[in-house]
Amino acid sequence: MPDETPTIRHATGHDATLLADLGARTFYEAFAKDNKPEDIDRYIVGAFNPEQIASELADPRSTFLIARMNGQAVGYAKLRAGEAPACVDGPRPIELERIYVDQKAYGRGVGAALMRVCLDEARQARYGAVWLGVWERNDRAQAFYRKWGFRAVGAKTFTVGDDVQNDRVMMVVLSALFFVLGFF
Repeated sequence: MPDETPTIRHATGHDATLLADLGARTFYEAFAKDNKPEDIDRYIVGAFNPEQIASELADPRSTFLIARMNGQAVGYAKLRAGEAPACVDGPRPIELERIYVDQKAYGRGVGAALMRVCLDEARQARYGAVWLGVWERNDRAQAFYRKWGFRAVGAKTFTVGDDVQNDRVMMVVLSALFFVLGFF
């Protein structure tokens, strides 16, 4: 019987091609139906080529996590330390820049496993809050983040090809997350 439990591991420099392929596929699955093909294609070519991903993997401010099930990569996440928008008022925040799951793995606990490890990574590195940007039209993702205690705190723009889109900025304070999930 196949193992249906997602496992999460840290990505290494050797994972650039895998992450580029997985990133391109999951971004396309998530957003192609709601965007012009030329905008999606332009974004994917720039953001998910092996050289770009290798550069991001080499950045000491970035942490990539890969989710696997049954020997296959089915999702990934990227945490990135850096400046947060002014609306993020949590203590020492880190960005959850990407979290994507292959559509074939939806509903199988992959997103939850990735989120759990991302929040653990942030806590272990002594970050006090996690923030992210989510497309205002991505109701499924927003509902997922709310389940983890994220709340809307502002807005920012995100460009896909030539299309400037509006993202909601959401944040969770990690000590508050402990309380919400019953750790206190």
